[in-house]
Amino acid sequence: MFPRAFEYVAPDTLDEALALLAEDPDETRALAGGHSLLPLMKLRLAAPRRLVDLRRLRGALAHVQPANGNGGGLAIGALVTYHALATDPSVHERHPVMAEVAAAIGDLQVRNRGTIGGSLAHADPAGDLPAVALALDARLQLTARGGAERTVPATDFFQGAYTTALGPGELLTRIDLPTPLAHSGAAYAKARNPASGYAVAGVAAFLALGADGRVATARVAVTGVGEVAYRATACEAALRGQEPTPERLREAVAQAAAGVQPLEDVYASGAYRAHLTSLYAERALRRALERARGAS
Repeated sequence: MFPRAFEYVAPDTLDEALALLAEDPDETRALAGGHSLLPLMKLRLAAPRRLVDLRRLRGALAHVQPANGNGGGLAIGALVTYHALATDPSVHERHPVMAEVAAAIGDLQVRNRGTIGGSLAHADPAGDLPAVALALDARLQLTARGGAERTVPATDFFQGAYTTALGPGELLTRIDLPTPLAHSGAAYAKARNPASGYAVAGVAAFLALGADGRVATARVAVTGVGEVAYRATACEAALRGQEPTPERLREAVAQAAAGVQPLEDVYASGAYRAHLTSLYAERALRRALERARGAS
């Protein structure tokens, strides 16, 4: 199918892009990599009257650099591609799980065009990066016309299927990742849909251990299961302050889908998705624990 006729604009500056988005926010969409938006337009599931192509803004929004006033944290521009995330030395050093996940998204063409900001703003219920952003406790900078900025925690950003905290005319411009905690590790594991590669159930886990070897911090984020990526708070609570024995991990992951109505489709029933959530939560937590115990 062909998309509805639309106006195409490729501004040279961020200010120009924000001005265009603000003129008619209900009928204007920003275009980053295009791998999610353009197929929807071809199916006429999305029909914006204007596309604002952000490709000329890569010089301003495609950086990976230390976050201001945030020690070992990272500030990642929204137009950083999956390939750049997967190969950047500072991402590998400070948040290797982000690099690992980016390296496994789609194929080579998708990784060279798709962007972290586009993925997070699209908020696909089965996307990989929303779960990683939640597990790493990311903070997202949103920018509006005139340079007005606000920062939203990842826990507040994802609000529903393809729905985020972005307001009319706002653009996601930067993703801030915190300084890695001592004796911490993170991992991601998923059941992959064999046709699309999206998560049938995917879990990103972050663990930080105290001096006594018990879990000081636990963040477990799930994608592909509910209508939006979410933090499995019951699972996290079952881990905090506990010795991370295999038995304790199994008890905790049994609650990874607690309070969520799992999605159902032709590939997986809700009960099967709930089972996969526990299974892959345990795999992610075991790997995160190995890394936390090996971290300096």
